[in-house]
Amino acid sequence: MKLAMIYSFLKNDLAVIEEAVNETIQSDNPVLREASSQLLQAGGKRIRPVFVLLAGKFGTYDIERMKAVAVSLELIHTASLVHDDVIDEAELRRGEPTIKSRWDNRIAMYTGDYIFARSLENLSMLENPRAHKTLAKTMVELCLGEIEQIKDKFDTDQNLRSYLRRIKRKTALLIAASCKLGAVASDAKPSYEKALWDYGYYVGMSYQIIDDVLDFTASEKELGKPAGSDLLQGNITLPVLYSMENNAFKQKLDRLFEEKESLTHDKIKPLIETIKTNGSIERSLELSDRYLQKAYESLNQLPTGRAKQTLKGIAKYIGKRRA
Repeated sequence: MKLAMIYSFLKNDLAVIEEAVNETIQSDNPVLREASSQLLQAGGKRIRPVFVLLAGKFGTYDIERMKAVAVSLELIHTASLVHDDVIDEAELRRGEPTIKSRWDNRIAMYTGDYIFARSLENLSMLENPRAHKTLAKTMVELCLGEIEQIKDKFDTDQNLRSYLRRIKRKTALLIAASCKLGAVASDAKPSYEKALWDYGYYVGMSYQIIDDVLDFTASEKELGKPAGSDLLQGNITLPVLYSMENNAFKQKLDRLFEEKESLTHDKIKPLIETIKTNGSIERSLELSDRYLQKAYESLNQLPTGRAKQTLKGIAKYIGKRRA
């Protein structure tokens, strides 16, 4: 089953969100307008708006209030991708040229900043200080996560704790915020708000771990970029961390990273093959499954209904992302 089928009953409201996202990023400046539109037109799951809408079902659901939150969160996510591509020197995103590759780093950075600003401007339509505080805090943590990733590139002296903190900030907190802000905007009960935040956090952690696994196991066509791209960029993900418990593997990686300027996919290919066969993939998926189990448990605090079942279905779908 495709992911969109799980939340198909939200189709009309998601169309409203999609139209609003495209309207919000419009600019009188032709370069900004074209650059901002490019990534949105490349598609995406829009999973954060989905979480906003589902969380809103546990309170007083109002599409206008949901739209204000959902659009802002999707734009924050989009802006972070634009900046990511500059940092990673990525040429492709979802199989299409990135903004930095089509224009340059300066255009990409200012485009990302513009989308961030439009996100904040859009949320101002929602008169709820708690929503603004949550979003601001999430953006601070997101930036900290990005800084940590830059700092930790090509550094093999890392541990599980630092990895988990990094993916929490880079991925999980924005998903958790999507769930919480949907509840806040609909005036849901505080206990529901807490349960939805927890669910989003655990799902987000699981989602990122599986993404890191797929970077090694999925095909280039599925990824929209060559397999092992994270390692090539010097990013130490969970399968690499587990693999580095073997001293011989770590020593080989250290030697390659010493000449990072000349690092190529062919040079790291033997390490990628080792990662795929040494059990680190299976161990990573086990940790992902533990986070998913906690996500299911968080849903026990919510009333039975279509929204709850859909959240379960999404978690189940995420857990089955394998290649």
